[in-house]
Amino acid sequence: MARDTSPIVKQSRREGYALHPKAHKIMARKSGIPGQHAHGRRGKASLYSTQLREKQKVRRLYGLLEKQFARLMSEAARRDGLTGENLLQFLELRLDNAVYRAGLATSRRAARQLVSHGHFELNGKRVDIPSIRLKAGDEIVVRAKSTKSGYFSNIDDVVNNSVQAPLSWLKSDVKKLKISITGLPKREEAEADINEQLIVEYYSR
Repeated sequence: MARDTSPIVKQSRREGYALHPKAHKIMARKSGIPGQHAHGRRGKASLYSTQLREKQKVRRLYGLLEKQFARLMSEAARRDGLTGENLLQFLELRLDNAVYRAGLATSRRAARQLVSHGHFELNGKRVDIPSIRLKAGDEIVVRAKSTKSGYFSNIDDVVNNSVQAPLSWLKSDVKKLKISITGLPKREEAEADINEQLIVEYYSR
């Protein structure tokens, strides 16, 4: 399975946005674009550059490769409604994002790894594909075998370090290691610092 393995902190500095919890502290000490000649880059960013950086930020935030993101954007454009909001809904409904949003992982990267290693069942069947799109009525549980692992045995520590705001479309039962999808994500429940219109404009060029 192809994935982006470049350092998340370096990506965060490039986008000027903490894509991972551990990036917050480092970005507080090291600001600006990484690289030997980064400080020499001056001038106002063009509209194209602003659109590109927003697209890259969101793509990296949710952990998608370029082709995956472009396909999702194309599907969002074909769907009724606002393209940008459709895109964010698709991203939020990914299985790895749901695991992260439920508080069972401290980051989306960690959630993606847990799913890839086959620790979850979706509607009673083992799954290992992070990009699976969920729907209302779906139930995700940690596999019985995985509940005995050190990670899930100490899940309270994980949850305490990954506090998430309550969501209208997802319910999490940490004691039972269970996630229930109850509806569709609302725009305001996605990441607050996303300007999806810039992404729509980028792909409309």
